[in-house]
Amino acid sequence: MFVPREATILHADLDSFFASVEQRDDRRLRGKPVIVGGGVVLAASYEAKARGVRGAMGGRLAKRLCPDAIVVPPRMEAYSQASKDVFRVFEETAPEVEAISIDEAFLDVRGLERFKGTPVEIARRLRHDVRTEVGLPITVGIAVTKFLAKVASAVAKPDGLLLVTPGEELEFLHPLPVERLWGVGPKTAEKLHARGLTKVWEVARLPEAVLVDMLGRASGRKLHALAHNRDPRPVVRRRGRRSMGSQRALGRRPWTHESLDAALVGLVDRLCGRLRTARRVCRTITLRLRFDDFTRATRSHTIAEATSRTRTVLVILRGLLAGAMPMIERKGITLIGITLSGLASDSAVQLALPLERSTALDLVLDDVRERFGSDAITRAVLLGRDPGIAMPVLPD
Repeated sequence: MFVPREATILHADLDSFFASVEQRDDRRLRGKPVIVGGGVVLAASYEAKARGVRGAMGGRLAKRLCPDAIVVPPRMEAYSQASKDVFRVFEETAPEVEAISIDEAFLDVRGLERFKGTPVEIARRLRHDVRTEVGLPITVGIAVTKFLAKVASAVAKPDGLLLVTPGEELEFLHPLPVERLWGVGPKTAEKLHARGLTKVWEVARLPEAVLVDMLGRASGRKLHALAHNRDPRPVVRRRGRRSMGSQRALGRRPWTHESLDAALVGLVDRLCGRLRTARRVCRTITLRLRFDDFTRATRSHTIAEATSRTRTVLVILRGLLAGAMPMIERKGITLIGITLSGLASDSAVQLALPLERSTALDLVLDDVRERFGSDAITRAVLLGRDPGIAMPVLPD
């Protein structure tokens, strides 16, 4: 695929999104260390990050690192509205916008020079518009490839703008730490560091076969390509969700099988409700886990007939969770998540049988929540338990 030799791809990323919304809405929080969330840190302002506080960190550790931090409860409706406001600015800025999450997106500004100026001028105007119209700081990276634009925005944070000049990509990329490469998390970084590889240029000089032997075929080939800034993917406007997901940070306290099951029920109930509201069905169901040592595991199951039934999805996920319990008991667990993929319109599913009892219950729950709010009714297994936080998501 042809990659244009112009830096016309923008990666726009809001800075410490949840915490920035809190500081925007409460002047008393500005310039002070702010932590969103109590038991587990959902977000931290840059003032708190400077003291070592990070997302998904346990609240007690965060307070030890930053005793004067101001802890505020999350306000998901405020974050969802702020995200919508920012994406409205994105859509007014460029014809092609690829949403990555509620607080970041790629924009393709190719061909807009005559109407809106150079990519740098467009990026400056974008940052100004987000600041004045939404009241939030945003960082923008500009490069020839999506990968390098994302790296540039990470380097420019907070509240910055950085253009990677065409022809100078490797000069910018190679001195950076290997953690800047997409896909290099703590486990992969540990493997690379064990071989004495700490900078991108050290990865780039290795033959692809060596990286494949070290990291596996998919990861090795991907890292070899990215270390040379080979990323042919265009900015693509999503025409419909390919998957839906939800997750819950668990902190570092012990979790029993019963308490994990309750957390799973809450996630499934919430996500399947979204699935039915969007008039979609799924075929592939994936359980995602993160352990105390920062390693991760996924388990998936694909069914023959697409579904949106909570009971069907829950039975499959319970089986996947049971299979992972030995690993959880050995390593501990800090996050549980689920993803529903292989999505299709529910109009394509022909229901030859009357509604099953569980499906009728699902529809009753959906109807009550739509009329009276998401907290108006809950399943008995969740009574008296913390249901976790419903994170804001992109529209389904």
